[in-house]
Amino acid sequence: MTGDRAGCVAGVLLAAGTSSRLGSNKLLLELGPETVVRRAARHALEAGLSPVIVVLGHEAPQVAAALGGLPLETVVNPEYHAGMHASLRAGIARVPAGCDAALVLLSDMPLVTPGMIAEVVARYRAGGELVISLYGEVQAPPTLYARRLFPALAAAEPGCGRRVIRDHRSDAVEVRWPPKLLADLDLPEDLERIRALLAHPTSQR
Repeated sequence: MTGDRAGCVAGVLLAAGTSSRLGSNKLLLELGPETVVRRAARHALEAGLSPVIVVLGHEAPQVAAALGGLPLETVVNPEYHAGMHASLRAGIARVPAGCDAALVLLSDMPLVTPGMIAEVVARYRAGGELVISLYGEVQAPPTLYARRLFPALAAAEPGCGRRVIRDHRSDAVEVRWPPKLLADLDLPEDLERIRALLAHPTSQR
């Protein structure tokens, strides 16, 4: 890998899914004063990721409107029905040549904080070329990939991101988080549970 470890780290926020299990677009649900997707994008910006690239798909105009006014880039993945790997590929393709790494986030993990994102970036700057997050024994974003891993992420096959992690697992830097922070929005009851956790932050520890 070439480049300055003090250089930019791009954020790739995946926000293209159909929310099929929830029955409505979960990214447009409100958590406090803002929508789920806006919260995720704001946290990425507050953590210092630059640029922040949001990959849209399902209901792209509505999701883009929810992001209005934030200093970020959007890209529409016309193949979002193919799965997350297609959105990952679209986002990685937009990372500027001047960025030597990209941190991938899911927009429906509202308990991921700017501090968590910044810690993953700090581990990269300390020498990690693949930095993964573990919630107990479960691996999930935020995940940081150095540029030399981008070609593998651009593969068309489903599961390319996890395959890269598997292939480079022995060299990966691990960051561990409390298992309760692994909370996404798939079912209606998830929303109420997450709202309760946000209302009582100490219960997240």
